[in-house]
Amino acid sequence: MAGLAQEDAVVARSLAQANKDELNDEFASEKRHSVDVASISDAHELDGIHDGLEFPTEEERATLRRVSDSIPWSAYLIAIIELAERFSFYGSSVVFTNFIQQPLPPGSHTGAGGKDGVSGALGLGQQASTGLTTFYQFWCYITPLFGAYVADAHWGRYKTICWSVAIAMLGHLLMIISAVPGVIEKPHSSAGVFALSMVIMGIGTGGFKSNISPLIAEQYKKTKQFISTTKSGERVIVDPGYTISRIYMYFYFFINIGALIGQISMTYAEKYVGFWLAYTLPTIVFCLCPLVLWIGRNRYIRSPPTGSVLAGALRILRFCLRGRVSWNPARTIRNLKADDFWETAKPSSQSIESRPSWMTYDDNWVDEVKRGFKACAVFCWFPIYWLTYNQINNNLVSQAATMTTNGVPNDVLSNLDPFALLIFIPVCDILIYPALHRMKINFSPLNKIGFGFFTGSAAMIWAAVLQHYIYKTNPCGDYAATCKTVSTLSVWTQTGSYVLIAFSEIFASITGLEYAFTKAPKNMRSLVMSVFLFTSALASALGEAFVSLSTDPLLVWNYGVMAVLAAIAGVIFWIVTRRLNRQEDALNNLDAGHVEGNLSHPAPKE
Repeated sequence: MAGLAQEDAVVARSLAQANKDELNDEFASEKRHSVDVASISDAHELDGIHDGLEFPTEEERATLRRVSDSIPWSAYLIAIIELAERFSFYGSSVVFTNFIQQPLPPGSHTGAGGKDGVSGALGLGQQASTGLTTFYQFWCYITPLFGAYVADAHWGRYKTICWSVAIAMLGHLLMIISAVPGVIEKPHSSAGVFALSMVIMGIGTGGFKSNISPLIAEQYKKTKQFISTTKSGERVIVDPGYTISRIYMYFYFFINIGALIGQISMTYAEKYVGFWLAYTLPTIVFCLCPLVLWIGRNRYIRSPPTGSVLAGALRILRFCLRGRVSWNPARTIRNLKADDFWETAKPSSQSIESRPSWMTYDDNWVDEVKRGFKACAVFCWFPIYWLTYNQINNNLVSQAATMTTNGVPNDVLSNLDPFALLIFIPVCDILIYPALHRMKINFSPLNKIGFGFFTGSAAMIWAAVLQHYIYKTNPCGDYAATCKTVSTLSVWTQTGSYVLIAFSEIFASITGLEYAFTKAPKNMRSLVMSVFLFTSALASALGEAFVSLSTDPLLVWNYGVMAVLAAIAGVIFWIVTRRLNRQEDALNNLDAGHVEGNLSHPAPKE
């Protein structure tokens, strides 16, 4: 009995010591946690942006409703600049298809087709029209890579935008020259000047687009969630991610105001006056860009150029790839997806002796670069989406020309897309998205993008079915595009395609802009945004492979192939991004406060 008592006493002492150790560990953990929280709070109080704000606990993050903050007025000024630029861009490009494809109407000196005719100038046919407009899309979305480099490394976003506006203005003036009476009547001369204007405008557009999107979001400076109380007394979390999403929603809203007014007015200017007016009016509106840029020059929050960090980011990637690439594809994929892939590039993972001399950054910079590369990996799927969207720039315009228009310009129907966007963007912002948040439905950015693929596919299914019935109701059967008699179907039956495309833009395109900004390191925002825009250039290049389907009698196949590709891409996108989707909050909450300008931050001390 004494032995048992002694044994029990030993066990009791062991348990007591274990409980004491556990309590000490918990206390130490809580102490470390409180120190971390305190240091974070102190950092916020010192940054001049988050001073005096109350930050949510993990429990509050899981239970409180999230809302967006108010949008700064400087962001609206930048949105006006974008409105004017998009008016000029879409207002001029909406008439490209007719300008290139259709011949100059008999007796016309301006290309105007009048009430019962189709406007035209160069008469190069549908394939040439699709090819040139596809090239223009490609060029306008490959030049942002150059514009982003110039902004991030040398000039900053504001100065790059100013110079880009000047270059685009020259392109506009050349486009007017290609369409004035006397030049338009000489197809070879007109085509040469017109092609040159497309190249110059593409350079200006690229420098503008890669920098205007990050600039507008940078007007909102808060980066951390904080607690606020509504007028009704409800405690809510003000989420910067939701605010950036809302900024881009209304940024896109302004884009489509410009696009809608520009496209509708220019199609009528082209039809009843001529192409010279359809190119002149956008140029006049474009003059608002330098004016508003100058007016708000002292109001905009600007990020200075910090030197190119692309080389450093690629060096980190190369370092992480060491020993992970194998001749066995399955092993390589497994190695690249490993949880510790990026850890080896962190200074804290290297001893002082083995650390390379170029590793002068901190651990947080690696997390930022990791997040940027993950965003670029998401963008790899966007060329398939843009492939479907680009149909509204060429083939759907040509489809409208084979239907009964009753005096409506065949290229005015494309305005149903921005018109639908102007209606449904506020509906999503005010009704649909808040309702989903209240129901705790996680309609995250990646979920939105995936849904955009499926609505884009639905738009192409609509177009394919409609094309089938055009062939059935056209006197020339499967050769409707070259038939002098149009189908009896009303052109307004195209509405379904354009509305579905508009929904796909809300889910995929707007969210893509948001994702590019929120996931990019601060000194790589223009670059990551340009990568997102570059996916449209890839889609245009990919679209060249499908130009052979852009003619009778293959147009049903054209739309059907686009629908299938978008649907398959949407399924695969959903599968491969499920894990990344679960990390959304963690990626957004990376603290980049001490990684501002370059890779010269000291590594942590050992």
